[in-house]
Amino acid sequence: MIGMTFDMVFDIFVGLMLLLGAVFVLTASIGMLRFPDVYTRMHSASKAGTLGSGIALLALALHSGEFDVFSRALAGIVFFLLTTPITTHLVAKAAYSTGTKPWGGTVIDEYAESREKNSEK
Repeated sequence: MIGMTFDMVFDIFVGLMLLLGAVFVLTASIGMLRFPDVYTRMHSASKAGTLGSGIALLALALHSGEFDVFSRALAGIVFFLLTTPITTHLVAKAAYSTGTKPWGGTVIDEYAESREKNSEK
């Protein structure tokens, strides 16, 4: 252990980051299979999938050691963080508008309440 160089420690750190990213992506895929409706599945895919992909891209950026690869990986992470919430919101709204109801165990359906108020006017 004493003879470990900085490169070895850095490679272990990058490997652990890749492993952590893979665990988050695995968690997202298990959530896609196990959750009961489209809304909770999208939540799983958007949150854990984005975090896992971002960590893996960050590990790639650090391991490359080149500025151009780092900047492209960072741009990819920013792209994920900016587009995923918007995309999942639009897909959820489209699913709800086409009649896909939330799971029976859903406690609050605020969108249905606001639609009822607007239809009464």
